[in-house]
Amino acid sequence: MARYTGPVCKLCRREGQKLFLKGQKCYTEKCPIERRAYPPGQHGPAQARRRKQSDYALQLREKQKVKRIYGLPEKQFRSLFEYANHIPGVTGDNLLVALESRLDNIIFRMGFAQSRSQARQIVRHRHVEVNGGIVDVPSFRVSGGDEIAIRAKSKNILPIEASLEARTRPALPEWLALDEKARVGRVVRTPMRSDISFPIQEQLIVELYSK
Repeated sequence: MARYTGPVCKLCRREGQKLFLKGQKCYTEKCPIERRAYPPGQHGPAQARRRKQSDYALQLREKQKVKRIYGLPEKQFRSLFEYANHIPGVTGDNLLVALESRLDNIIFRMGFAQSRSQARQIVRHRHVEVNGGIVDVPSFRVSGGDEIAIRAKSKNILPIEASLEARTRPALPEWLALDEKARVGRVVRTPMRSDISFPIQEQLIVELYSK
């Protein structure tokens, strides 16, 4: 399945909340969901008036929401769930930690990109090094102690400079460290479920995939 390239604000409207898919721009631009708080399409207002959703609908919407936040297609998201389900620990927590540990998410969290989609592009264009070696795979799983740096020849490219200079940049998570001037960051420790503040009910996703 191809990656979604349409208007991202429609995805926020479909899920009924701001997903911050434009990253820093979502803090400064007025979101369409504030004007039209119902799903897009001809039957959107009717869907918004429905009083109750089935358990399956709630589970599906939660899965779609998380997929869209991190920008993953279904096959890749399901593969990540299978990985989370086969390692020790709580499956839902493992899934969110695995999503947070992706290289594209780390680049976004460190402020080198204004959104995760821009972070994926930066990684694919070979602007990023992990522990001194170039990595161009956005799904690369970063571990505690790894050093993430922008390549020397890419440190001053416009997207990275604009992102770091943005006034609305989210605060750096506690599990990351950043030398903004040198364009070098480090994963202090593996992220935990408590580090993810965005409202996600991961247990609904586990229930959906466990059927």
